[in-house]
Amino acid sequence: MGFFSPKPDFHIPEDGIDRMDTITLGGIQQSILIQSYSPKNPVLLFLHGGPSMPLPGVSSRGKNYTVATNTKELVKHFTVVFWDQRGTGKSYHKDIPQASMTFDQLVSDAAELTDFLRETFHQEKIFLAAHSFGTLIGMYLVKRYPVKFHSYVGISQIINWAENDREGLEWAKKEAKRRGDFKALNELEAVGDPPFTKGYKQWGVLRKWQMKYRTMVYHDAKIKHPGLAKVSLNMLISRDYSFTDVIHSFHSGFKLIYTDEFIRNIPNIDVQKDVTSVEVPVTFIHGRKDVHVHAHFAEDYLSSLKTNHNKSFIWMEKSAHLFHPDDTARIEQHLIHELSHIKEEVINQ
Repeated sequence: MGFFSPKPDFHIPEDGIDRMDTITLGGIQQSILIQSYSPKNPVLLFLHGGPSMPLPGVSSRGKNYTVATNTKELVKHFTVVFWDQRGTGKSYHKDIPQASMTFDQLVSDAAELTDFLRETFHQEKIFLAAHSFGTLIGMYLVKRYPVKFHSYVGISQIINWAENDREGLEWAKKEAKRRGDFKALNELEAVGDPPFTKGYKQWGVLRKWQMKYRTMVYHDAKIKHPGLAKVSLNMLISRDYSFTDVIHSFHSGFKLIYTDEFIRNIPNIDVQKDVTSVEVPVTFIHGRKDVHVHAHFAEDYLSSLKTNHNKSFIWMEKSAHLFHPDDTARIEQHLIHELSHIKEEVINQ
């Protein structure tokens, strides 16, 4: 099976769980994918990035490779839940109030989903993992509700979005100079410095050149990656997605959330300031080649994070922001290793 084969890479046994559910979170109908070999498995909730990039999400049914983990083995050990966040993919609705597309509302939706899963599967605690923008939601969740989680894994952990934009802008300028790309350099010089208080017309310039310079994916003569386009093709061939759902992921949902007001409020999302301590084990996983989310912010933060639990930082050597398939297999094994925290909790009780 290939990375984007129209056929599923694995099947769930008949006595397992393999379904998409629609539930109400924050007054809005939203969609989740549940896959598991057994309803008795511990629950793992995975938060996708973006905002408005639901990979992994509902479209990942039966797919082993996702941008941040493999799932074929994961579903044997966990009840794995992927969620299309408010306003994207299967959770997009044209009547969603744009004023509700805030970071605080996404955190609130995730907290409500956490409680839904705890109640549905009769589990006091669940496991939490997140990728990219989802890691911001994840850190605020474990800070506010530590008793609801066994542990947290942040994959491409963002600490301060505005500071990451500042570093990303400097990287893009250097790359433009290296390439002799004077059009890019002029636009990047003219855009001003983060935080981008003027909204999308500033922020969008940086994102345009980041995408053109392929900060999301790394490949060279030895390291090959399926690429963003092929990975995204899974949405088109998903049995749960219509073409309209794909449009909602990359266009309608994008426009819904990326308002000037949302971008102006980005500096208020600051893990360094707001989450100085946690009461759960924390692991950060980062691609060595990632120049989209800059790792040193997460490294510095983790070293200063106050906790009585384990904390660790793990490098994935072949990956940028969208992880290489070899590394997603390693991430999957690390997530399975997270089950050891259940045993530790039992021993310590």
